[in-house]
Amino acid sequence: MQEFQYEVFDRQGRRLQGRAEAESAAELARRLAGEGQTLVQLSPRTVAGKNLLRRRLGAQELLVAFHELATLLESGVSLGDAVLAQSRGSRHPQLTAAFAIMGKALAQGQSFLAALKDSGLPLPDYAYQLAEAGELTGHLPQALRQAVQQMEYDQKVAAELKSALTYPAILVVAGAGAVFFVFSFVVPQFSNLLQGDGDLPLLAELVLRTGLWFNSNNWLLLALGAALAAAAAFLLRQAALRQRLMDALAALPLLGDWLAQADAARWASVMSAMLANRVELMDALGLATRGVKVSRRRASLERAGAEVRGGAALADALEKQDALTPTGYNLVRVGELSGQLAQMLGSLARLYEENGARRMKRFLNLIEPAAILVIGGILGTIMVGVILAITSAHEGVL
Repeated sequence: MQEFQYEVFDRQGRRLQGRAEAESAAELARRLAGEGQTLVQLSPRTVAGKNLLRRRLGAQELLVAFHELATLLESGVSLGDAVLAQSRGSRHPQLTAAFAIMGKALAQGQSFLAALKDSGLPLPDYAYQLAEAGELTGHLPQALRQAVQQMEYDQKVAAELKSALTYPAILVVAGAGAVFFVFSFVVPQFSNLLQGDGDLPLLAELVLRTGLWFNSNNWLLLALGAALAAAAAFLLRQAALRQRLMDALAALPLLGDWLAQADAARWASVMSAMLANRVELMDALGLATRGVKVSRRRASLERAGAEVRGGAALADALEKQDALTPTGYNLVRVGELSGQLAQMLGSLARLYEENGARRMKRFLNLIEPAAILVIGGILGTIMVGVILAITSAHEGVL
């Protein structure tokens, strides 16, 4: 059993606070709803000085919750009943509380968009725009489905990027660990060769003295490595630094090509979803451009948007700012002329996604041999230095 703190509205509309024990947050939420109380906030309670940290809401849990909401609406369930069902069925306290707030707002006559904003859920900007468009056009289930699909796509791209960067990071860490081990525990075994009368080759002396220094300062090096890792983790939480890192990665030959394709695919996908739900072109351009990760491409798309606002055709503005590829300009131009811009942008997003996947595989296929060559070269240099030291000592004895 776990103890929770909660805040509810009772049947008379009074705001009350309390504590209760339950197996899970979802169970307590269902119990409170069965008593006719509308849940506003629910969180684990800090007991006897022990900090019971609330589990962070994951992107996958948020995605599943809105997928279920869209499915309920597509099945003909009313909006109020669908939101109420989610408030009772969600497994995360933040989702339970958020849907309860949305249900209360809807019961008071507020729009779904206003209720969604009041929920405090970490949704992307285009989700609110799609919700508004869906309400205005009477196609809210389809709009939410588009939002879910776009969120799913964004999550997939983020996971691919993380995977692409994780593998090289593991190789680098493993190589650094191997070099540290050899310098700290293997090379010092030959340190007595420095005490001989003969002159050692420069490489041999550098390797042996470096090994002795590593052996004498290995705890210092470990502490320094841990401090650098902690500093890197802290700095990567800063949005400005993450943006600089993304821009630096985008300048690399192979990884940059993949990031460019992924960025273009994300932009085209958001544009397609917006236009399919009858969002104004300028609003769609603004939202799609904000989701672009690389600064240079974002700036190009912003300039293209300014030209469209001035009366230029979208394809011409994009081509003038070199924001996409020739294939992209042609598809956008065909979409504008045929009145099927949303469909053409959807096709463009899929095309960029496929090209990006191929470029990512090419990048990963080159990472492994490159890392092996670098790590093998360093370890080989160390071994050559040790062998030269042994050979020189042997020649000195003869």
